[in-house]
Amino acid sequence: MNPIYASRVLRSVLVLFVFISAILSIYYLSKITYPFIIAILIAFFMNPMVDFFEKKAKMPRGLAVVISLFLIVGLFAGLITLLVAEIVSGAEYLALVVPNHVETLVDFLEQLFAAQVIPLYNQLSGLFNNLDVGQQDTILQNIQSVGSQIGTTAGNFIQGFFEKIPAILGWFPNAATVIIFSLLATFFISRDWHRLSTFGRYLPKKAKSSGKTVFADLKKALFGFIRAQLTLISITTVIILIGLLILKVDYAITIALVTGIVDIIPYLGTGAIFVPWIIFEAVAGDMARALGLGILYVVVLVQRQLMEPKILSSSIGLDPLATLVSLFAGFKLLGFLGLIAGPVTLVIITTLHKANVFRDLWEYIKGKEERPL
Repeated sequence: MNPIYASRVLRSVLVLFVFISAILSIYYLSKITYPFIIAILIAFFMNPMVDFFEKKAKMPRGLAVVISLFLIVGLFAGLITLLVAEIVSGAEYLALVVPNHVETLVDFLEQLFAAQVIPLYNQLSGLFNNLDVGQQDTILQNIQSVGSQIGTTAGNFIQGFFEKIPAILGWFPNAATVIIFSLLATFFISRDWHRLSTFGRYLPKKAKSSGKTVFADLKKALFGFIRAQLTLISITTVIILIGLLILKVDYAITIALVTGIVDIIPYLGTGAIFVPWIIFEAVAGDMARALGLGILYVVVLVQRQLMEPKILSSSIGLDPLATLVSLFAGFKLLGFLGLIAGPVTLVIITTLHKANVFRDLWEYIKGKEERPL
């Protein structure tokens, strides 16, 4: 083989090996160091607030970090308290209205059995009695087999559920430990943020320049992605609130806020609230409200699908078509999580391209050898 091509192949294998090793190392190390990864993310988002207290209020860095942490924890605690209060209020409301709806549902089921199920059962019984003994035995065996499979599946599900209860209960002490370590690590990382950020001076000049470009673009894309999601959630919440007010639904503001938050869930989104609600209203006999909720759900769904590529592309700085392709490809490859992983991957690839990382790798693979005469 030509020595030039052989060296290129070896460098290509080396680049591929380093890339795969880095991905695997990040994956396995993240399982052990995830509390500190969480701390780095919190410190990253909290750093502007800490800098504000340190520079504008003339506070020591440590005190600014403590106050910022207290504000963030207090904000989350307040949101959780508000959510719990709304859940309690909603539970009290459901305790008043559910009995009437349950009674309506029972009446509906009784009418369904009387009008449809019992006549169908009588017809099937008549057909069954007209069959010969062998056909009846075959049908009975099939029914027993299906019943056995259903019973086995239900039993396995119940067994698996109760077997997971100790793991679920054991998750709470682990979660508390992770929170404590993350908060402590956040304090130390945020306090020494500027000192830790100077470690980049030990990198080669070219790597440091590319790293700054990648970090700046990723930071811009990250905040743009968060801004885009908040914008989409706000639009969804406003549309739902207007629709519920038109339909004269009780607790419209609370329902709109909760549904807007649920809209964060990939793929399911508002359907997790609207679909069961529409079915319930239809079964309860309130077809007008069920139809109104169905129209509102379709409007929310359509505006989300139309606005998401546009808002994401404008906030992150990506082409709308490329964003749409990344959303679809991510969903087909990874399911629900792919709707987030797709645009994130596109952002990383675009950022690396802008930083000329791919060009530098290609130059390294090609080398500086000249073709022999």
